[in-house]
This record gives sequence, C-alpha cells and structure tokens, in this order.
Amino acid sequence: MVNELTELVEVSRRIAPALIQADTARREVSPTLDPKQRSKLGQFMTPAPVASFMAGMFDRLPKSIRLLDAGAGVGSLTAAFVREAISRKDRPRSIDVTTFEVDPLLGQHLAETLIACAEECEEAGIAFTSRIVADDYILHSAEPLLSEHSEAEQYDCAILNPPYAKINTGSKARKALSTMGIETTNLYTAFVAVALDQLKPGGQLVAITPRSFCNGSYFEPFRRFMLEHSALRKIHVYESRKQAFKDDEVLQENIIYQLIKSEPQPATVRISLSHSPQDLDASARDVQFADVVLPNDPHVFIRLAVSAEDGDLALRVQALPCTLRDLGVTVSTGRVVDFRARDFLRKDPEPGSVPLIYPCHFNGGYVSWPKPGAKKPNALVSNDETAALMVPCGTYVLTKRFSSKEEKRRLVAVVYDPVRIDAEVVGFENHLNYFHLNGEGLPGDLARGLALFLNSTAVDQYFRQFSGHTQVNATDLRNLHYPTVKQLEEAGRHFGKVLPEQEKIDAIVEALL
Repeated sequence: MVNELTELVEVSRRIAPALIQADTARREVSPTLDPKQRSKLGQFMTPAPVASFMAGMFDRLPKSIRLLDAGAGVGSLTAAFVREAISRKDRPRSIDVTTFEVDPLLGQHLAETLIACAEECEEAGIAFTSRIVADDYILHSAEPLLSEHSEAEQYDCAILNPPYAKINTGSKARKALSTMGIETTNLYTAFVAVALDQLKPGGQLVAITPRSFCNGSYFEPFRRFMLEHSALRKIHVYESRKQAFKDDEVLQENIIYQLIKSEPQPATVRISLSHSPQDLDASARDVQFADVVLPNDPHVFIRLAVSAEDGDLALRVQALPCTLRDLGVTVSTGRVVDFRARDFLRKDPEPGSVPLIYPCHFNGGYVSWPKPGAKKPNALVSNDETAALMVPCGTYVLTKRFSSKEEKRRLVAVVYDPVRIDAEVVGFENHLNYFHLNGEGLPGDLARGLALFLNSTAVDQYFRQFSGHTQVNATDLRNLHYPTVKQLEEAGRHFGKVLPEQEKIDAIVEALL
C-alpha cells in the first residue's frame, strides 16, 4: 500500500510538478505565518484542488496569453493555470505571467514555482516568461494614472484569490482606488475591480472570494462596477463553508466566478455546486440572468438559486404581493451604539433607567427582560443626552443583525411586547434591526405574524440565496417580499405565549407561499 501511494505521488509530480511544488510550499509555510496577522490581512493561500478548479473555468484561451496573478502567494493559481493551458488540445504559443506578492517569504516560494512553470512549458513547447512585482498591487496599479508617460498594464486573463481585509477610509489604498474610479470598502473587491479594469476587452477573470459582495449597501458600488464592465458567465458555490480553505479554518462562504471584460451579459448564467473541492460530481444548471439580478432590484443583489428547488422557492417568495412600504412598515437599525453610550449603560435596571435590549434578551419568540447575570447591560440611563436613542412604548419585531457562524439560522426574529415589559420607552442596541410604523409600535397580530414569517425555514433559505455572510442588514430585509397585512395578522393569531414549533411555523408560511 505504501509503495502504491508513493508511486501515485510520483505520477502526480510528473503530471503537474509546479502545482505540486506550490501546494507543498503552501502546507509548509501556512503554519509558520502569524495567525492574527493572516486573519487581519485576509491571507489564505489556495489549495491545489481549488486552484485547479478555478483554472478549468476559463473558456478558450488566446494563443499568446498575458496572465495576471495579484496576491499570488506561493504561486498555486499560476501553476494551476499553466497546467490547464498545457493540458488543452488547443495549446497557447506563449504565456507571460505578472505576479504580485509583497511577503518576502512567500515571494521566495513563488519564484521557485515560476521556475517549475517555465520547465513545464518548455517541455510542452510553450514560451514562458514571468516577473514578480514585490509591491502593493493597488498602489502599483494606480501609478500609471498619476504619470503622463506610463501606460496601464493590460492582460488577457486574471486569476485571483485576493486578500479579505477592510480598507480604511483615509488609507493610501482608498485614495489610489478613487483615482481609478473605484469605490469599495474591502481589499478583495478592490483587487477584482482593478484586475477587471486591467483586462483587454474580451479578457477573462476567474476569482475566489467571499459571497458577501452579493448583497448589502457597502458592496453596491462594486456590484454596479462589475456588472457595467463585464459579463457574469459562471458561478461556483461550495455547499460547505468550511471546505474551500479548511486547512486555514476559514468559515467564510466563498464562491468562484468568471467575468468577461466588456462583453454583453448573456441571457443565462451557469451556476454549479459541489460539497467541497474534492467533490468531483459538481451539479450545474443554467439560470436566467434576470433571476440572478432582478431587473427591478434597485440594489442589484446577486441571487444564487443553486438548485431547481431553490429556483422554485425564489419564484414563490418573489410572487408574494407586498414590500415593506406596501405594508406601511419600516425597518431600522437599533439606535444605541453601546461604546458611544458607555457612561449611561447600567448592568441592572435602576431608578431613572429604561430597558436596553440586546440579542441576549431573545427567548422563545419574545424579548425576555431583564436578564440577570448577563454579560451585556440591561438598562440605559434616561436623560436629555440619551433621549434620541429611545423609541416609544409599543410592539416591535426585532431581528439579529449578526448571527454566529455556527448558528443554523440566518434570520432570527422576536416580538418586543410592552405587556411583558413595563416601560414608557425602550432602547434597542445597534446589533438589532427593528420593524416599526413611522417610529412607533406595530399592531400586535401584525407583529406576531411578521415574526412568524421571518422565522420560517422557507424565508431563511431564500434569504441565503443572496446573503452569503452572517450579517442581516436592514437593506436585505427591505428587499424581501411579504404577504399582505391581512395574511400576516391571520398568521399572527397562531403565535401565542411562545413561538410555535418550527414544523407549525413552516406549515403556516408554506400556505402563504
């Protein structure tokens, strides 16, 4: 058995020596890197199976290829691209690679990978040239725009696993992006936008990034930029969020996608699904682009109905007749940002204070307050400085803005019932969204029906089609479709002293769908 395994490894090395070398380097280097620094910078190197899958997503390649690998790490993506190009029947004549990597240690391994790529290409009769740019990709890309005599690079293909860090408002990177006409808040979307800008018309970009850009107001400028400058052709989803970068314990939900620069958007998008990179039986379906980005969606959310069942669910939810505006209901983010109101927080209620509600007060479909021994404060001092942070007594529906990565449900809703809590005003902490009628409470049955609807399995599953992260924004909730006021009130009458069992909730909402 040992001899067979050794022989298999040797065969693999002969078939893809550069990729095997890069993956070996990745495994050796990863444990030596500072975990906190890696998490801060979003540095997660691409495993060989993911890199190979990404390389396979490129369509027909030109005869002479200029390839960009920004944030190259040890070179796994370039190695996979080279192997893919060599394995195709219609091989290119030449591959010229530009890689960016600022880490000196990774740069050393990257140089070795590029040497191995050159050897593979020489054996296949393909001319190979490469260079390593040991510079910040964003700042380097902005330089030609600041000089009258420099020309911006142009590439035929880009393959990316960019870093996942936030960009500070006043940073050099943010200013550099502004010079390029790109507005975004995260490095990964910045890398994709800059690389897309550097492609020739018809050039292909394949990237693996978090799904978080698919929804939310922060990423709306990027979504618009991407869809205005390219055609979205293919999207691949990993069913398990733990599998794509499992060696690094990354729990982001990642997707791989292919963009074609300056091409008209085709009528359909190919969406595929596999459990993990090791799963060779990926399922795929062609989905109407109008179902991926709804024509009337003002926020251009990207919705991923991976299976036929997902598509059917999306149609049924989108067929619901009402928006929140139709219901006369508004959803807002809790006003109390606790670290800004630190001087007015109280661990327990006291004279002159009012209830302060956190997610820890959610219990059985209602707000249970106060919570003795809670880590969070239970009360907020009521005075002129905090008056604007409170809402009047009334019935409200609250949802968590953030769920932990381990929680099964993305949407978690409860009712704030003034009958259970004796207070003229109340403060909702900023980690909550609250539904209200022009700043005041909702009718009781409507509130309970709305909470029941949001707690259904169908709505949670639909929500996940466009939300690939653990945050639930008020914009996301406004983008949902809802039953009528009458239907919600009727459903709310099934919601008594505690939230019904999940099976009953789902049966009630299924009837509405």
